[in-house]
Amino acid sequence: MSTTPVVPYAGSSDSKKEQVATMFNNISWRYDLLNRLLSFGIDIWWRKRAIAQLKDIQPKLILDIATGTGDLAIEALSLNPDKIIGVDISEGMLSFGRKKLKEKGLTDKIELRLGDSEKLLFPDNQFDAAMVSFGVRNFEHLDKGLEEIFRILKPGGKLVVLEFSKPGNPVIRGLYNFYNATALPLVGKLLSKDSSAYTYLPESVAAFPEGNAFVEFLTSAGFKKTKALPLTFGISSIYTGTK
Repeated sequence: MSTTPVVPYAGSSDSKKEQVATMFNNISWRYDLLNRLLSFGIDIWWRKRAIAQLKDIQPKLILDIATGTGDLAIEALSLNPDKIIGVDISEGMLSFGRKKLKEKGLTDKIELRLGDSEKLLFPDNQFDAAMVSFGVRNFEHLDKGLEEIFRILKPGGKLVVLEFSKPGNPVIRGLYNFYNATALPLVGKLLSKDSSAYTYLPESVAAFPEGNAFVEFLTSAGFKKTKALPLTFGISSIYTGTK
């Protein structure tokens, strides 16, 4: 893994965390549309598969880190929790998320807060489950972020991470890389008006320690029963671990 972090705006002197917040503020108005469009809607199924990993523990209090506009939190309501708290470093994303929750009448079940994954403002051993969808690769310090998640989970609590990965099949991988290098940045730029955001996405995926390498990060943070589950030819993966 490179010691130089992949960042959205290479010429900026801001930290990765600050750049990621700026990027998501810039694209928040088009984020949900681009997710559906660029993934051909498969991201909806991926989220359902991720939430299914928590059915065995029936969590009552869930923390959704890098919640964005709250899609994973909304999907997690199928588990019938008492409360879901979502945190994100982008106020722009949270603003659109709060609007979505209000329109759906879900503000009593889901609360969205501005927050830093590496400095979670919650006491130790508070949550039954934690989850992150397409967000861990944006952590400035991956190990620190995972240690914070471990800290706020109750003993026996479970973490579910949904993240992009790289297909193992060379033919699929070639098509995937071509799509990431051509269509994704072009459509992202046209619809979001941020030319860097959808160039950063494939670069951050390429730099992310996927598969067994990420499982090792989970183990180092203290998680047990860790595993990785590839989805859709390995384009994304679900990772789980228990405190």
